[in-house]
Amino acid sequence: FQLDKLLSSKLQNKRASLNQQIIKQMRMRAGAENLLKATSNNKVKEMVLLELSYVNSNLQLLTGQLEGLNSSVEVYQNTQETANIPLIALGLKETKEVDFSTPFKDFILEHYSEDRNSFEDEIADLMDLRQACRTPSRNEVGVELLAKYYSHLPLIESRFFSPSRQTGIFFTWYDSFTGVPLCQQNLSLEKASILFNMAALYSQIGTRSDRQTISGLEEAISSFQKAAGILNHLKETFTHTPSYDMSPAMLSMLIRMMLAQAQECLFEKTALPGIRNQFYSLMKMAQEAAKVSEIYDQVHQSMIQMPIKDNVPLFWSTMSQVKANHYRSMAHYFVASALLDHQLSPSDDEDQQEKTLSQVYDRIPEGRSPLDILKKKDERQCVGKAHIRRAILGHEEALRIYSLCHNLNKLEILQDILKASHQRSLNKFSEHEDEDEFTDYTEAPDIISKTEHKAEMEVPATTKVKVIDFFQRLGPLSVFSAKQRWTAPRTIQLQPQDRDLGFTLKGESPVQVVSLDPLCPAAADGLKEGDYIVAVGDTECKWMGVSEVMRLLKDVDEEGIEIQVVSMMDTNPPMPTKSATFCGNLPKTYSMICLGYDDNDKNPKSHKVTKKSSFLSWGLKNKLKSASTLSLPTADHSGTLPWNKPCPTFPSSSSYNNDSSLY
Repeated sequence: FQLDKLLSSKLQNKRASLNQQIIKQMRMRAGAENLLKATSNNKVKEMVLLELSYVNSNLQLLTGQLEGLNSSVEVYQNTQETANIPLIALGLKETKEVDFSTPFKDFILEHYSEDRNSFEDEIADLMDLRQACRTPSRNEVGVELLAKYYSHLPLIESRFFSPSRQTGIFFTWYDSFTGVPLCQQNLSLEKASILFNMAALYSQIGTRSDRQTISGLEEAISSFQKAAGILNHLKETFTHTPSYDMSPAMLSMLIRMMLAQAQECLFEKTALPGIRNQFYSLMKMAQEAAKVSEIYDQVHQSMIQMPIKDNVPLFWSTMSQVKANHYRSMAHYFVASALLDHQLSPSDDEDQQEKTLSQVYDRIPEGRSPLDILKKKDERQCVGKAHIRRAILGHEEALRIYSLCHNLNKLEILQDILKASHQRSLNKFSEHEDEDEFTDYTEAPDIISKTEHKAEMEVPATTKVKVIDFFQRLGPLSVFSAKQRWTAPRTIQLQPQDRDLGFTLKGESPVQVVSLDPLCPAAADGLKEGDYIVAVGDTECKWMGVSEVMRLLKDVDEEGIEIQVVSMMDTNPPMPTKSATFCGNLPKTYSMICLGYDDNDKNPKSHKVTKKSSFLSWGLKNKLKSASTLSLPTADHSGTLPWNKPCPTFPSSSSYNNDSSLY
């Protein structure tokens, strides 16, 4: 574990250094290009073009080095001696440190009216968690660490990221393929990058699994399937991420690659106990190998498409091409072995073998039938040799492609496996070679891919980890969030009259004041209908329900007790509506200004609140009057309105009747 930590730390330091150098060269190139556009002096242009060629050469060298680090499968694979073909692991995205301290403290003071220094420990815990996520361990513990931080991000976003103001916090992440930095103030980039790193960790866990055991192969299969599931979740959830490595095209390719590696491990799991030298077993393994080859061929095709081709490491596309040829050759070798090493005997099920062979081929060689191939020794030998020739040619092609890639040449174990497979096919061909036989140019047909265990995407449960909100002391998130605005806490003196406080409470937490008597002492002290009680005496009660708050208030003596309340303000005060929603010509909703007006409100202190009839029942009573026109309750007190603001002008009902074009 310590060795792995050291290797991963060195790798990340190299990547960070290369990223910085790439940024510097890109800035120099941008400046040179701008100067080239601006100048008309030929001598200056020549100097700028020379500088541009130098900068572009440096960029090519740096991106080549970065590609080498991105192709760092040997860091995770060669730490243990295995006889398996190496697998590809994604590299973690790099990020800069983020200081939440000052922006969050300012927001807590301005938005929540709390002491800006009262949440220092919580902010420090959050920053420590993010810092730990920059260098997670390459195991399930590291994944859980990232998942924990990812689960905190929606809570942080709701608490501190208001849609109407910027926090001043910048999140910078580097593209894992190009090294280009991307900076945003919202949390979408942060969330997407953490998901990408979770998928990268699972891919690294898969490559480091011991594939010489069933349990190790199962771990690798599960890890690659989880990596594919997280990448697919990332692709579907964050559809407009500007980072190239998280673009839909790149993510689709990465998903295919993870599933291809999972399918490869499924094939190895089937072959690990040993392949029985029987007709049916060999035919089954041939189709399994053809399935792996087919998926890797799809991966390679997606890698060579634009714009992925320009940025995906050459090591990756070459590796997928090598594997596609290698497993296709293995499929032909298995079919050749089934035909050359086994003859149809009287004890064999002729019909079953005929059915099996016909299901393996997409087409039967011209002039032959499955039964002819099985029963006639010459035909069987001819088709079997055709398959072994295709196997030899495929292995030679895999070795040729391998030799063209500098990074692949470092993987000696891959070369050993390819050479051993090639030699095995040559030996099989020599066993059945007949010097007196005429050269046969029969071409072996393609093998239909088929698998009993298909690799599927799997979304791990770790993406939904239950966490405790760091800032839960601010109050329930449903009320105390960045989207809501409140007044500063107000102190109200409660003095019961005949054990009656003059209001009732409702809600879960925090509790809300309702049915307020406008003549009670609390109302005179500034308590308003709809206020939230946040403290009773010295006891904070943002998280208390009605019963708990009532217990604090029931024993209040004649001297009374102080409570603290806040009033919610409209984030975006709506304009008075001029229309109604109709259902059968009956108005169901009305202008809130008109509904809020009551002609008995001239002197609110002269009477107690009386229960008003619902406006829906008012509308039912006046259904006949309002059948064809927009009916609104009115009162003739233009000079004594309870507010000193001009009343909005509404279209009169006659305007709807006289000119239908206005409606």
